[in-house]
Amino acid sequence: MRLTSFSVVAIAAIVLAGCVPQKKYDELQNRFNSVYAENQGCQTELASAKSKIEGLEDAIRSERGNLASLQNALAECLAGSKQGGANIAKLVDEINASNKYIKHLTEINRKNDSLNMVLTNNLTRSLSREEMKDVDVQVLKGVVFISLSDNMLYKSGSYEISPAANETLSKIAKIIKDYKDYDVIIEGNTDNVPISRPNIRNNWDLSALRASSVVQELQNAHGVDPKRMTAGGRGEYNPVASNATAEGRNKNRRTQIIITPQLDEFMELIGQAPDTGDVK
Repeated sequence: MRLTSFSVVAIAAIVLAGCVPQKKYDELQNRFNSVYAENQGCQTELASAKSKIEGLEDAIRSERGNLASLQNALAECLAGSKQGGANIAKLVDEINASNKYIKHLTEINRKNDSLNMVLTNNLTRSLSREEMKDVDVQVLKGVVFISLSDNMLYKSGSYEISPAANETLSKIAKIIKDYKDYDVIIEGNTDNVPISRPNIRNNWDLSALRASSVVQELQNAHGVDPKRMTAGGRGEYNPVASNATAEGRNKNRRTQIIITPQLDEFMELIGQAPDTGDVK
């Protein structure tokens, strides 16, 4: 499964200075085309993942409410001798079906939470104390966020992967490969300081190119299946701290590796809710 929606995606666009040779221009234009293709739909995909997980939780809450209504209707039937045994039997069957459905949804949700916890623990145990200074791991709404500092990942003002990042990326790649049923979004983020490079137009470009570099490093150097990955950039527009201070800007310059469960099964389950009809 590939995810389908998130906010607005940054599309890398490369503008060259007039003095750049045609061969270099063509090379960078080709790279731009590649990044453009990789980035389409990335942010909307992440929003869709969160929405689908919330949909599963809403389905559980809704079904529990429906179960309460069925139980109330059953109590009314039992209290009124004129309701008849057939109506009571039907309500009991509906209650049993609703209970079974809730149990199944809850087990799926619990399984996903457990896998995320194991994934997170395995990753943090594999990282050294020094590496953990540049890596932050969180689980939010069923999605694992691995945030990597730009100081560790890239050469300054560049989208080229630093040699120092290789060992850390290899450990993350191992976790990704171990959990084959998860999809991966690589999301670049910057501070609000304008970039000044002849082949990078602005922070949108820089963030998307950095995400693309991580995707290609995971694929080419560490064997992660490219079909599972999507690269996207959010420029300076997704800050986690104030850009008014050096410390805040440092926090905002980050790349997130977002690991999400494949949610087709969740949506199929939500669509298979038992039909209880009108509860009287």
